[in-house]
Amino acid sequence: MAIIPQKMLFGWEEIEGLGDLRRLQLAIDNLPDENLMRTLERQRANGRNDYPVRGMWNSILAGVVFEHKSVESLRRELMRNGQLRYICGLAAVPTARAYTTFFKNLYQHIDQLDAMFDELVKQMQELLPGFGTRLAVDGKAIESHGNPRKEDAPSSVDGRRDLDANFGKKKIVKKGKDGTTYEEIKKWFGYKLHLIVDADYELPVAFEITPASHAEQPQARKLVKKLAATHPQLLEQCQFFSGDKGYDDTALITTLWDKHGIKPVIAIRDMWKDGEETKLVSGTRNVVYNSKGEVFCCCMKTGELSPMAFGGFEKDRNTLKYRCPATYLSKSCAGRDRCPMKSCVRIKLSEDRRIFTPLARSSYVWKHEYKKRTAVERVNSRLDVSFGFENHYIRGQAKMKLRCGLALMVMLAMAAGRVKEKQMEKLRSLVKAA
Repeated sequence: MAIIPQKMLFGWEEIEGLGDLRRLQLAIDNLPDENLMRTLERQRANGRNDYPVRGMWNSILAGVVFEHKSVESLRRELMRNGQLRYICGLAAVPTARAYTTFFKNLYQHIDQLDAMFDELVKQMQELLPGFGTRLAVDGKAIESHGNPRKEDAPSSVDGRRDLDANFGKKKIVKKGKDGTTYEEIKKWFGYKLHLIVDADYELPVAFEITPASHAEQPQARKLVKKLAATHPQLLEQCQFFSGDKGYDDTALITTLWDKHGIKPVIAIRDMWKDGEETKLVSGTRNVVYNSKGEVFCCCMKTGELSPMAFGGFEKDRNTLKYRCPATYLSKSCAGRDRCPMKSCVRIKLSEDRRIFTPLARSSYVWKHEYKKRTAVERVNSRLDVSFGFENHYIRGQAKMKLRCGLALMVMLAMAAGRVKEKQMEKLRSLVKAA
């Protein structure tokens, strides 16, 4: 925390009565920012100290907590709110130029900000039982406030242009009032936030900012690799990793299970281009599967397809077990006497690593775990609603990463404060006073 050494102007009892400002106090008290503060203070050395480093930093946190879209909005609030200045540790309101300089200094220490984020994730593992058991990944479109650079325009300075951002598009499947589904293409100019969260507690564990055109699958693999390096215990704790169709990637699925023992729960895209509805399972005569991972037994007499009952995953064999519907579901079968399958069939994951995963796609547990994926969508929604990413003035990838990182760190710091103060019912709350 950025501790402010100053004379108390009023008692702590009065601070407790500040209401909404208590949220800021939660963030300040629980951010592991001491190393960053000392680095910035050494960097300032014997320079002018009209606006202390810790006060500047705390005021920036206030801008994040209270959704100020710009430095000028924050400065106006500091001018009128003496209690806010006191909590931040400022005797006077910093100038706009002072903030510009301070942000430039922060960009030089992104590595320390990343270390702060990782430290907060580590704290969550210690504070919350089962943290990391279920992880979910998603990409969030964030529009830039800047404009794209025109092709004939010089690449020199133009503050209204964003030279780091580019165009992205995403296909969204929606359901109409009549129940039919249709596709909608979303296009934007800006960036994409790639985010992994704990699906039970709805708290972030890893993130990255890229230009909007960057694909989600490679970034997901990079984030998993980063987690393996920074938080190996988290991946050891993880049992399920969920994502939508955008993360349907053989490399990601195999990495999760083969390297980390994590069961992927990722929606599948129909990539069969040859018009086949089913394919024959290797080594069988009458067992087939479709592009959704459903397994069927084909009657040797009538040719009727019957869904087979999932019998579990055999880890030592890396196989999925499916049972005969006639035997285990008491279903009549005209060709049972001719059927080469006795009571069950085992399908190796290597049959098709995209379709066959340790948690069978046709099982109830898969459907139950996939619903947990919506946790990351709710975290993204909080970034928009509680941290102002729907309407902002951010240009440039470095600024965007800093701003996203600060928002996610405040989210974690406030959650840590709620846990320490035994307010678990407010763990996900970003707007309620403690």
